[in-house]
Amino acid sequence: MTKILVRAAAPLDARPMADLLNEIISIGGTTAYVTEITTADMRAKMAISGSIWHVAETQTGDILGFQWLEPHADLPSAALDINSFVKPGATGLGIGSALFDKTRGAAKAAGAQTLHAIIRADNAGGLAYYQSRGFETYRHLPNQKLDNGARVDKIWKRYDLTI
Repeated sequence: MTKILVRAAAPLDARPMADLLNEIISIGGTTAYVTEITTADMRAKMAISGSIWHVAETQTGDILGFQWLEPHADLPSAALDINSFVKPGATGLGIGSALFDKTRGAAKAAGAQTLHAIIRADNAGGLAYYQSRGFETYRHLPNQKLDNGARVDKIWKRYDLTI
C-alpha cells in the first residue's frame, strides 16, 4: 500500500486539487459542485480568510485527496464548514481518515467548536464518510438548487469538537 502523507496545502497545490475536483465533477452525482473550476478559482478559495487546507499525497507528491475548512455566513463564528475530496478509485485507503485527523486538530487549534458538512443526500459515500468520523445529522435540506439548476436533497451533518 502507498504511504499517505498529509500536510498543509500551499498555492502550488491549487492546480492538482482543481484537477482532482474536476475529475469528480465530470463523473457527477457526488458533489454539489457541478461546473469545473480553474486553478485561479481554487487559489481564490484557498485565500479565504480563516480557511484551513490539507492535502493527502503519495511519497512522490501525487495528490490523492484534500480537505478544507472555511467560515460560512450561515454558521456561528466558532463553527467551520468542511469539504472533503478523494481521488476516484482511491477511496477506502485511509485517505479521508488521515485528512480528518489533521483537519480536526487544526480546527481545534483555531478555536473552532463545531464542524459542519452539507452533503448531497444521494452521495452515499460522502454520507458514510462523515458518519464514520462521528458527524451527526443536524438537518435535512429538501429540494436544494445546484448551480446547474438541478435540485437535490442535502443532509447537514455536525461534528462537536468540544467533546
